[in-house]
Amino acid sequence: MALDDIVEIVFHGRGGQGSVTAANLLVAAALKDGNKGLQAFPVFGAERRGAPVRAFARISEREIHLRSEIYEPDIVIVQEESIMDLVNVLKGLKKDGKILINTQKSPDEFDFKETKNIATVDATGIAIKHDIVVGGIPVVNTPILGAVPKVLDKVTLPSIQQAIREKWKGESGEKNVKATADAYDIVEVSF
Repeated sequence: MALDDIVEIVFHGRGGQGSVTAANLLVAAALKDGNKGLQAFPVFGAERRGAPVRAFARISEREIHLRSEIYEPDIVIVQEESIMDLVNVLKGLKKDGKILINTQKSPDEFDFKETKNIATVDATGIAIKHDIVVGGIPVVNTPILGAVPKVLDKVTLPSIQQAIREKWKGESGEKNVKATADAYDIVEVSF
């Protein structure tokens, strides 16, 4: 299989924001949308709340045999804008790659030399609105997942919402589902 059959996604966040869970939910949703090749895995370093973390996802319509870290992502998802001051989140981004950023800014407020394909969503504000908070910290993984179908055509919002409902039952699941719908509605895309 050619590597261009695979969409590779890197999540950048901080410990406690749910980057690993987001990658797992994304591939669970992609499976519901008929994709056959799926991988989600973390990179562990300083395993503490607030430390920079990365998680990866690969999605393909065919089986994936590749087993390495992602070095040249198609999509970068930044769960907290301040991470960009610490980590080069666009390192290796493929030509015409896309970046989705949790921020209150609009895409035109960013000027990256690596890409003009920028999407932004206030996932933190959405998490606070829906009381998706752990230990006083907004958990932005499900809100940001709601914006993903606007940057990735291999997954749909209903599949993401179904994956969330399967992970969290009752009120907890429903507030996360509502957060994805809000993010889907307000995400700004520059491509």
